[in-house]
Order: sequence, then C-alpha cells, then structure tokens
Amino acid sequence: MANKLLSFVPGPVEIRKEILDATAQMEMLTRLGGSHRSPEFTAFFKEVLERLRTFLNTKHRVYVSTSSATGLMEAAIRNGAQKRVVNFACGAFSKRWHDITKLCGAEADLVEVEWGQATTPELVEKHLSSGRYDAMTVVHNETSTGVMNPLEDIAAVAKKYPDVVVLVDCVSSLSAVRVDMDGLGLDMTLAGVQKAFALPPGIAVCTVSERLFEKSKNIPNRGYYFNFEELEKYAQRNAQTPTTPTMSLISGLHEQLGRMLNEGAEARERRHRAMAARVQDWARKRFGLFANEKYLSPTITNVRNTRKEKISTDDFRKALRERGLLIANGYGKLKGECFRVGHMGDLTLEEVDTLLRTADEILGA
Repeated sequence: MANKLLSFVPGPVEIRKEILDATAQMEMLTRLGGSHRSPEFTAFFKEVLERLRTFLNTKHRVYVSTSSATGLMEAAIRNGAQKRVVNFACGAFSKRWHDITKLCGAEADLVEVEWGQATTPELVEKHLSSGRYDAMTVVHNETSTGVMNPLEDIAAVAKKYPDVVVLVDCVSSLSAVRVDMDGLGLDMTLAGVQKAFALPPGIAVCTVSERLFEKSKNIPNRGYYFNFEELEKYAQRNAQTPTTPTMSLISGLHEQLGRMLNEGAEARERRHRAMAARVQDWARKRFGLFANEKYLSPTITNVRNTRKEKISTDDFRKALRERGLLIANGYGKLKGECFRVGHMGDLTLEEVDTLLRTADEILGA
C-alpha cells in the first residue's frame, strides 16, 4: 500500500502541507501572544475576518465558529425561526436540517424531493405562497447526492416574500463557486472548512444579513454559544469571540484565505468546474451519473455503479486505495450503489487525471 494517500473524499478533503504547517499549535500560540484575548491574536483574527469578507465579496456580518457546520445550522434556526420553518430537502444533509429544526423546538414542515433531483423554484414558490412561514432552509450543494440546487432561481422566488429569512447550507460549495449572498438576498450562508476551504475540520464560517441579525434580537431562548448578539458583541470588542476559539485552525484559515485571494474567486471556480467536467465525462463513459444532469455539482460527483456484476463499489475503492487514492462510498441508502468523487479545495486537474487513469487501469478500460 502506498505511504501517501491522495484524497478525493468529499470531506475532509486533501490538505496541503503549507496549510498544516500554518496550524502548528505551539509556534502559532507563541506568535499570537499565547491567548485568544491577547492584542496579537485579536489583530490577527481581525485580519482573518477581513480576508474572509473580501473573498466572499459580502458586506454582511461574518462569523467564525469553533464547531462543525452543523452547529451553525442549529444557530440559523435558533436565531431565525419565530413562526414556522419550511425545510427543503434533496438528500441526507438537507433533511438533517429538518431534524435540527424540530430538535430546537421550532414548528417546521419538511418538503422533500427524490434523491438525485433538485429543489426547484416552483416548489419553493408553492410553499412560500402559503404565507405559513417566516424562515426557510435549503442546501446549495447536497454532498450526499451530488446535486447543486439552482440557488439563484430559488433566491429570486424568496425575494417575493420579504418576511421569510433565507438560510443556506453552502458546506460543500462555498469558496469553490461564487455565491452572491448580498445580491441574492440570502440571510445566512454557512460552511465548514473541511471541504472546499481545504482545512482540517473544527471550525465553520457564516455570513449573517442585517435583516436576520435584527430579527434574532426578538427571538427568545437562543442559547449562548450560537447567539448572534453574543457573537456580535465580542466581534465589536476588537474582533474577539465569546469563547475560546480553535486558534490553530484560525491560523490555517488565515494562510488559506491568503492563497485563495491570490488565486482569485473566478479562477478558483473555473478550476473546480474543469475538474468536475473531467470526472463527470469519465463517469458517463465508465459507469453512470446518479444526479440529474441539469443539476450536477461542481465539487462532488456521485457515480452510479452500473458495473456491479463485474466490480463492487467496495472492491473498486479498495483497489484505488492500494494505489494511494481515496474516494468515498455512497452516502446512507446509496452505500454500495454509488461511489462519490470529491474534486474541491486545492486539488488540481492533473491530480484528477491521475485518479481517472488509475481507475481505468483497474477497470481494464
């Protein structure tokens, strides 16, 4: 077995050595004053937030949370749900948001489409027009299925209902494709850093609109850890956080944002779309695509194993691993039926080509 594994798993993704070096705990703690309350760290963290806001091209509030993105999904509900929530689901993670909503004690309805299909603007219109809701959740890019929902079209519908805050999971899309959260009127966008940001897991980022922030002030029982008012109070206190953050990962985020700004958001998106096109063309020829062709993700390809009589998904993944390459199984009910190839973060087209050539050798193609 190869000593070094190159990962095409859709999170946590392949992480470059330079980023890992930037998270070196003891060196970083010394450099930043040894405490998250030190002047050195607060100045450093302020620069991180400025870089994040610049790269995302937003004027919204920007927060960094020491949690997974799931924590910020809960934050969205605790700060944004007052009357009733409609949770639009097209796979496992968008459906999880409904579970989170119910566990937070909010009234909610689940509107689910078949796996592999997208949440359409017509479906959103149908439910928002009922006037029953003051919040909606939607996943931009569904990691379990390889579907990217038509966010611009969905947002255009939501704009017709100004009393509804729009909460968006961009976990496996943010930083890989451009999301105009301000122009689209998205009230919250959130992501973990272990996917397209290409960092070790442990922190999550989000943007919060003024409309959502003001609404949150009137919602009781928001708790403390994910309370927007608490986050903002400390943010205004010379760019601090209410609780001790994962300083090492914030150091890595600072380094990665610098690299991302140097690459540029437009070039970064072109690279991701080029990798996606290469993998999807290969999948059409060798196997089959699970997701509706109209809504294919630029960061994850979910491949339907149409060769099960010749090679199982597990055997195919094992053969790749023996050659130093990692891909993921199908998620949930798709295990054994599909396999997923992540092509996001800092991966290159050349590395994707290496994966596909090796796959063809295994298949005898």
